[in-house]
Amino acid sequence: MSGTGKTVTRVDLCEAVYQKVGLSRTESSAFVELVLKEITDCLEKGETVKLSSFGSFMVRKKGQRIGRNPKTGTEVPISPRRVMVFKPSAILKQRINGNGSSAAAEGKE
Repeated sequence: MSGTGKTVTRVDLCEAVYQKVGLSRTESSAFVELVLKEITDCLEKGETVKLSSFGSFMVRKKGQRIGRNPKTGTEVPISPRRVMVFKPSAILKQRINGNGSSAAAEGKE
């Protein structure tokens, strides 16, 4: 899948679990929803979610700052908030860039 622009949806993930694991479609859907809920709950609590050979999801706090409306140039205060960031593992970066096989990168992160 090189540059096709396809978006993978929950339905696609459920179908992949159904095809590859052999659970029923209902069980596959419940499994995907359970995994996504667990990740969401951990991030909501401010915990880091690290998936080996994939990457880490982290929540960072951003302080208040002044932004600018690009159209009018008016200064607008941007309130403090929490943002989620994703940091891919070295293995995922290598696979995306086609540098080395997944078998060769197994022991590294």
